[in-house]
Amino acid sequence: MSGPDPASVRATFERVAHRYDLANHFLSGGIDYIWRNRLVKLAGKENCSRVLDLATGSGDVLFALREGLPPSTHITGVDFCEPMLDQARRKRSLKGLDEESNGFISGDCLKLDFPDDSFDLITISFGLRNLADRKRGLSEMNRVLKPNGRLIVLEFSQPYFWFRPFYYFYLRFILPWMARFVTGDRDAYLYLGTSISEFPDRFGLVQEFEDTGFDRIRFSALTFSIVALHEGHKKG
Repeated sequence: MSGPDPASVRATFERVAHRYDLANHFLSGGIDYIWRNRLVKLAGKENCSRVLDLATGSGDVLFALREGLPPSTHITGVDFCEPMLDQARRKRSLKGLDEESNGFISGDCLKLDFPDDSFDLITISFGLRNLADRKRGLSEMNRVLKPNGRLIVLEFSQPYFWFRPFYYFYLRFILPWMARFVTGDRDAYLYLGTSISEFPDRFGLVQEFEDTGFDRIRFSALTFSIVALHEGHKKG
């Protein structure tokens, strides 16, 4: 469950923060909107008055949750990259949302600054694979969830076998140059391809959920399984 060096990950996101949203929408062909909508729909199936969005980045998932969940829901976004949080706060201001129930704070997923049993729901989108120690991160998420609370992970996965040659050709030879055109930073998106190829498939992630105390785990494979949506509950 070991992952990349945190300092390198932070530096990567600091470099692309100013064009991060544009790059996401452009490089995914807009499918990222569909993926987020699936997460929000799943989030709304059970009560979740207090929500924590980890690796919140520029806040797109938090804002999607705000639109899809009841107005009384309190949502907190946490990230360890200040330039990304600056983008999220700027967007919050443009949307006219209040800071109290749509907070963005700096923090470390491996050492969350919240008491035990604090949240009904935790979401993390395209951030789990960037953790230096996924087991520790998942254990922290379990700790701050209330009993029977949920963790929803939206993350890149391993595509269906027949699609892998096309997908990895795109990741290695096309995406970095497209990313350079949009962000001016090819190396950041070379890292993206490497991190995806080293991440477990959807069944392997189920095992990691189980190993850190989650049960009632289920997943959905999205877009030829290049992305998977996992949900697990903290044991009551």
